[in-house]
Amino acid sequence: MRSDLVDLAIFSGRTYPSFAESICAHLGMTLGKADIFEFANENIFVQYEENIRSRDVFLVQPFFPPVSTSILEMLIMIDAARRASAGRITAVIPYYAYGRSDKKDQPRVPISARLLANLIETAGADRVLTMNLHAGQIQGFFNVPLDELNALYPVSAHFASKNMDGYTVVATDVGGEKRARDMAIRLDLPLAIVEKRRVGNTGSVQALNVIGEVNGRNALLIDDEIDTAGTMVEAIDILREKGAREIVVAGYHPILSGPAIDRLRGADVHEIVVTDTVPLSSEKLMPNMHIIPTAPLFGEAIQRIHTGQSVGALFQ
Repeated sequence: MRSDLVDLAIFSGRTYPSFAESICAHLGMTLGKADIFEFANENIFVQYEENIRSRDVFLVQPFFPPVSTSILEMLIMIDAARRASAGRITAVIPYYAYGRSDKKDQPRVPISARLLANLIETAGADRVLTMNLHAGQIQGFFNVPLDELNALYPVSAHFASKNMDGYTVVATDVGGEKRARDMAIRLDLPLAIVEKRRVGNTGSVQALNVIGEVNGRNALLIDDEIDTAGTMVEAIDILREKGAREIVVAGYHPILSGPAIDRLRGADVHEIVVTDTVPLSSEKLMPNMHIIPTAPLFGEAIQRIHTGQSVGALFQ
């Protein structure tokens, strides 16, 4: 192991160990050993099988289905590391669930993203490392340092290597305008925005209009995550109605819940570009899907955090 990483330890929960292994491979180190399982009564047990006293510990776990189990397992891992006298504990959360519950937009509802931040801090995390939170204000929910990596850079690099003449970058809704604008700037392409309306709490959406010119052009449709793909498919339909030609879909976090795969297959898009922040089962892989690895980016960030260097410099 490199001399500057001797005191570094990386462990994974059960949700996505291959991602943590990829981070370790990038850093030239071995994933730490931990015994994690559930008793018959579904109580989670965590025990580190190596000494972590005074070490810089990074715990890797996306909050991916089963979401509640993933979250609770991370909290117990943090608590176990704190009680084992870890020097510093960083929760590495490639995908932060409950991101859409970032404000009180209806009567008598919680702000679950804030509650989750409080739980992570109370468990004993000293800092958090994540990628593309659904809303920027979630950073402010934490009272410990938070580093938010941006998939814009590896994803835009993928498209920059292609011929994107004739494309327009399209935001799936007004809330994603900045995300799409950043992509448009990096690719030197025009921007359009789909105007949509969400119907209740069912996940249903209705696309109403497209702000910007897409007639006769190709479209790069971008969102931070693809959950049931309802928003994507509605946007695709209205783009075609407005005269768009070839459509490429990009989503940073491919959650792909429920009917998502069937919807995307039926949408007949040219390419689907996602990252590897959550595990994708073989049933969710599609011939036109391109998966961009982000573990090296997390590895670089972990190295910089451990050695006291700037994480922001990765994106300058």
